[in-house]
Amino acid sequence: MRVTVFGSGGVGGYFGALLARAGHAVTFIARGSHLEAMRTRGLQVNSIHGDFHLHPVRATDRLEEAPPADLVLYAVKTYHIPETVAALPRLLGPEGVVLTTQNGIEAPDQVAAVVGAERTLAGAVWVVSQIEAPGVIRQESAFRRIVVGELNGRLTPRAQAIARAFAEAGAEGEATAEIRKVLWTKFLFIASIGGVGSVVRLPVGAWRAVPETRALLEQAMREIEAVARAEGVILDPDVVPQTMAFIDNLAPGATASMQRDVEAGRPLEIEAMSGAVVRLGQRRGVPTPAHAFIYAALKPVHLQALQRAGVT
Repeated sequence: MRVTVFGSGGVGGYFGALLARAGHAVTFIARGSHLEAMRTRGLQVNSIHGDFHLHPVRATDRLEEAPPADLVLYAVKTYHIPETVAALPRLLGPEGVVLTTQNGIEAPDQVAAVVGAERTLAGAVWVVSQIEAPGVIRQESAFRRIVVGELNGRLTPRAQAIARAFAEAGAEGEATAEIRKVLWTKFLFIASIGGVGSVVRLPVGAWRAVPETRALLEQAMREIEAVARAEGVILDPDVVPQTMAFIDNLAPGATASMQRDVEAGRPLEIEAMSGAVVRLGQRRGVPTPAHAFIYAALKPVHLQALQRAGVT
């Protein structure tokens, strides 16, 4: 495939590197020192599954330099979607498709509004990876899973082919006819643990057994379950106990990506997490007090980070 990775950070950089190593023609859209390092030294991946180095690497910050893509791996942060989504059509080849990888549940529809639902695939990603240094991606999790699905709920040959390409490249690639359910199930986990962890600002082992904090976590999950039901998405009946059990088995030092962003002073995906729960809850008449609290507590942190970054 001809692949364009739009957003070459921890997720896009890692999965794009896997595809490039497997022989696909990958173009990385990047910027700043990360882009310059990729151009001059290539892309280094340090992973618990084995390190590897790609050189040369096709990388650019000019969208017109990217060849028409069969697959655009859209991996920008959710707060960059409004400023980048309009550029997606010019990256696509005649039969090309955009695959979203963002946290949350809104990105697929935001992309479909621009390129069309027929040229949009939704992806749910589980991986712990980040830019360790310019031109260097560190991947730290035993899991590196990506689930791909059509917005209309059909299991199509193209979704299966893309999932197979990720699997053949070394990831856990899967196609599903229930991508909305998959996205919401992940959302219930990541928005809740990310929100509570970002407020507490301690590793999960320090707070998951504290009764009051555990109750807040469970309430946050129950709110998302209720909003999902109001949106017509049916989650597993035991999705909350299952997710709590998963969190109980996390390493004590584990933190969510949004919590790491808080601690590093970076902008947060709070609008796509608790902010989305609150907005959708208001639209559907579902109370969301836990996420309203999390949103109110973290929005000033996000705004301050934007101000420091010179973003208005």
